[in-house]
Amino acid sequence: MMRRRALFIAVFSALLACTAARAEAPPLIDGHFELTTSDGRDVTEQNYRGKWLVIYFGYTYCPDVCPTVLNEIGTALDELGPRAKSIQPIFISIDPTRDSTKVIAKYLKSFDPRIVGLRGDGEATEDVAKDFHVYYRARTVGHGEYVMDHSAFLYIMDPKGKFVQLLQADVPGHKLAEILKKLVK
Repeated sequence: MMRRRALFIAVFSALLACTAARAEAPPLIDGHFELTTSDGRDVTEQNYRGKWLVIYFGYTYCPDVCPTVLNEIGTALDELGPRAKSIQPIFISIDPTRDSTKVIAKYLKSFDPRIVGLRGDGEATEDVAKDFHVYYRARTVGHGEYVMDHSAFLYIMDPKGKFVQLLQADVPGHKLAEILKKLVK
């Protein structure tokens, strides 16, 4: 798993570097999605224009990484103070089977209330994951249970919807706040 993740990071970084080197290359990540909020509203990325987006892909049954990342996003928002009003953190589920809108709404109550939860059916989840180059796969752990192996990055999108930066999801909240302070003027 760690070897596969390291390979994914290396390939993704190389793709980003190649895209940056070409002056007129199309954006590697266009930031498009058509999903449903945890309160049942259908949204696209257009609903969030005018705000910086911090997007994280995960799932509510995640035992460790996802809750840690969401806590760190909350820490960053707190450290940003009034600047946080310019930022919309988004959690996108990669587990459409278990993560209903109700499950996501209940899960996100444990974190910063400014984090918006989004989900889609299997096809919509696959589409958004493909657009953001997110790896995810269900892995059986026995007794009919499964976990989701997935890449763990934070995607920063500017207020016009342009992809700006990819961050390792294990960035501490204070470091994320520093990065966002440089972007959000």
